[in-house]
Parts: sequence; structure tokens; C-alpha cells
Amino acid sequence: MITAQTPSFSYRHLHYFWLVAKEGGMARAAERLGLAVQTVSAQVRELEQSLGHALFKPAGRGLALTEAGQAAFEQAELIFQLGQQLPDRVRDAATTPVVRLAVGVADSLPKLVVHRLMLPVLAEPHLRLLCHEDAFDGLLAQLALHRLDVVLADRPAPPPHGTLRLYSHRLGASALAWYGTPTLVDAAAQADFPHSLQRLPVLLPSAHATTRAALDAWFERHNLRPQVVGEFQDSALLKTFGAGGLGVFPAAELVGDELCDTYGVRLLGRCTGVEEAFWAIGTEKRVMHPLVQRLLQGVNAPAGTRP
Repeated sequence: MITAQTPSFSYRHLHYFWLVAKEGGMARAAERLGLAVQTVSAQVRELEQSLGHALFKPAGRGLALTEAGQAAFEQAELIFQLGQQLPDRVRDAATTPVVRLAVGVADSLPKLVVHRLMLPVLAEPHLRLLCHEDAFDGLLAQLALHRLDVVLADRPAPPPHGTLRLYSHRLGASALAWYGTPTLVDAAAQADFPHSLQRLPVLLPSAHATTRAALDAWFERHNLRPQVVGEFQDSALLKTFGAGGLGVFPAAELVGDELCDTYGVRLLGRCTGVEEAFWAIGTEKRVMHPLVQRLLQGVNAPAGTRP
């Protein structure tokens, strides 16, 4: 039986364990390291003895992680990913003063709005902006691993879970309006809006977007039964297909002018009573990233957003 001892492992022990976990076996890890299998095995056993728990269990001809091993691997993965970034960070610091900002962008958030929200930090002289788009839950997982400085989304963070403490800061909101190609907008001109939507193909965000429930309720209030021809998880795809004439679509009125210029569409009518909110989410820290502070304070905030 493995007994708990005072941790005394080195990063060499952790590195060997990490490679065994990634390679799925002692032999493949030893080959990659250029060492004897017995040497790698001994280092892993020392790590297990130091931690007081078995990290591997047999799985066919290879090895699989135990629950304790999975927890150790997740921490090791983070440590060695940071270590791989060290040379680049040192080189950048020694040559050009770079201010890195890693931003997660929810796939449901309009990209033109994201650009507007980011304006307070884009004037930073030595900014290196790293943007990562994903589903909301995936971004929160990246935030928990400290791979992102802030997440921009259409909803606040869920209630606290475990030891992870997040803040949610409302950056603003925008009313929604309906847009479409000139052909579709002209086709609806003979009927009063919003009843003209009954005569047009309609594109909608999928149910994962917070605006979808509000749009469905808006249809009910106006006794409308739209002909939905497309649902999209990604807001940019929705607009691209809308610009191609597949159907009319809702979008934030905040960026209506840019939307019309970029996609060649026209305003059909306003979706009165429905708005989209924009949130910044981050982990609570004693020292906040200065550019995140600037983002939250709304320095040079774009016109049209409401807090």
C-alpha cells in the first residue's frame, strides 16, 4: 500500500509522469526521453509515493490514469504549457514591450459588437490581442485554467461553483432590429411591419443564445408564426447567410450602420422590447489586468450602449 508522505518530488518526477500520461505507457515515454523504461518507472513511483496516491492503473497493454492521476495530469498540463511559453515571454520582454490580452468571445456574441466593446483597449501601443471564440461553457473552462484574461458574452457567469470565483460586469446593451437584403426588404414593403415577417423567410439564433427566448416571446406577443428557414449558433454565420438572401435576421441595432455597410443589407424594422446585453466575465484577482480594468471602466466606450 502507498502511504502518504511529505511531498518531496521534483519537477523531473512530474515531467516524467506527464509524458507517460500523454504517451499512454512507460515504454513510449522512455523512448521519447531517451531513457531506460526502469528509470522512468522509478521516477513515477517516487512521485506516487510522495503524493500518497496511485496515479496509473493497468488498461489493456497500456496504462490509464486513476482519478488522482487525472487531477495530477491537469495540473501538470497547465504547468508545462506555461513552461513552454516561457522562452517566448522572455524574448518578447527583452525586445519589444508587449502587453498581452487574451480574450474569450462567446460564439453567440455579434462580432461587430465585440469590436465596439474592445475599442477602449485597442489604442494600447504595444497590444498583442489573443482572441479565442468558443461556446460559453468552454470559455469559462479556459478562464478557470487562467488561459484567458476576460470573457465577453451575452450573459453573466452562473452562480459560484466550488472554489472558482468569477465576476460579471455588464458592459451595456442594445435593442434588436430586423435586417435583410434589399430584395427581401422591398418584398415586405406592401405589408405593415412586423406582420410583413409572415411573408418572409426568417433566420434565427439557435436556442443557446440568450436572445432566442426573447425573440420567441416577441413573436407570440405579435401573434406571428414566422417561416424559420435557418438557425445558427454562430452569429457571424447567421449574418453571412442573411446577406446571401436566405432570410431576414435579427441583429443589434447598436451596429446597424456597420452591419448595412459590411453585409449590404437594409433595416426592415425594430424589434421593440427585445434587447441583447453584453457582459465581461473574469476571475476575481487581487491585481487585475490593466487592460481589463480599462475595458470594465468603459474608457472611450462606443455610443449606443446602455449600462
